[in-house]
Amino acid sequence: MADAYIIDAVRTPRGIGKIGKGALAHLHPQHLSATVLKALAARNDLDTAKVDDVIWATSTQVGKQGTDLGRMAALDAGYDVRASGMTLDRFCGSGITSVSLAASQIMAGMEDCVIAGGCEMMSYTASIMDPKVPPMMDAGNLSLRAKHPQTQQGVAADAIAKLDGIDRDALDELALTSQARAARAIAENRFSGSLIPVHNEDGTLALDHEEFPRPQTTKEGLGQLKTVFAMWRDIPVDEQGTTYGDLVEQRYPQLKDNWEHVHHAGNSSGVVDGAAALLLTSKEFADEHGFKPRARIVTAINMGDDPTLMLNAPVPAAQKALARAGLSKDDIDVWEINEAFAVVAEKFIRDLDLDREKVNINGGAMALGHPIGATGSILIGTALDELERSGGRYALVTMCAAGGMAPAIIIERI
Repeated sequence: MADAYIIDAVRTPRGIGKIGKGALAHLHPQHLSATVLKALAARNDLDTAKVDDVIWATSTQVGKQGTDLGRMAALDAGYDVRASGMTLDRFCGSGITSVSLAASQIMAGMEDCVIAGGCEMMSYTASIMDPKVPPMMDAGNLSLRAKHPQTQQGVAADAIAKLDGIDRDALDELALTSQARAARAIAENRFSGSLIPVHNEDGTLALDHEEFPRPQTTKEGLGQLKTVFAMWRDIPVDEQGTTYGDLVEQRYPQLKDNWEHVHHAGNSSGVVDGAAALLLTSKEFADEHGFKPRARIVTAINMGDDPTLMLNAPVPAAQKALARAGLSKDDIDVWEINEAFAVVAEKFIRDLDLDREKVNINGGAMALGHPIGATGSILIGTALDELERSGGRYALVTMCAAGGMAPAIIIERI
């Protein structure tokens, strides 16, 4: 099987995902996606007629984010019309999946040059969300709900914390660490190799730095924040009055009258806008066009787990990826586990007994934000930058996704 190489990775800064407040929120998702595609082509003097495909990730594919964002963004970016494009959805895991599919095409010998990435304008998706509408995997399908009741993500996060005995203090400590590490990374310009500015349609600067981090965060301040998912737990999702909490209790009756809500705005992922893209090629294509590969895709896998708790698949996904690659956890120099909620990362570290100094070295989504479809691609680029900075060899990137899934990918620095 052929090797698939990462030639380059770029991303936008993450803007606050609120219309009227975020620096990117007024832009069209096609424009934000085209920004990273243009940068990738310009940085590598890429003949876009040679791009076999653009595999794009976007979770909420409606309205402005519908109609095959990958293809439309490539056209908006001025790519040759021969550069095809598609868009996929694996919820939060989409941005890893776009890269793994691009690598698979190359490793199978079917393509030679593929761009992978993703975009999510959460300022837009938040504006069209209705909290009273049940999760899309339950909507209108009571048969599926009977088999696998699925709740709201934050409610699932609180349920996991209670079931695993992980208290708020530990989660707040991890959130504080995330903010401190992100602040250090920004101060030391650790993101500068991949971060590209975003300009408005008229050419003026929209954003050139991370907008979401709160380096002034303190443990005391986190402790004063009100938890938010008790409210979500009690929202009815049907005419019979079934609530998000009821859906969890159907599978985990021990939680009835025994909930403890521990997640809040400070120890949950930030709502942001962002996009990222990676250029992947075969060895032959890289040699022919003078590209210097930065990393090799070692393996990429997918894993399913309990859809009710939804967020627990990263641990078995990491174990599966390590086994597939013939590696142990001690071989991994950089771990990136998306901080969708603090309990996801904390459980990941505890269950795998990891060295905390190797996990989310430059902060995570609690400090930097989580633009759903783009995050996986962002994290792969972040892991590669860190391998190059530190001289490490292997990085493993994984994240939870709705429906109880987790993709995982291992890369090797060249």
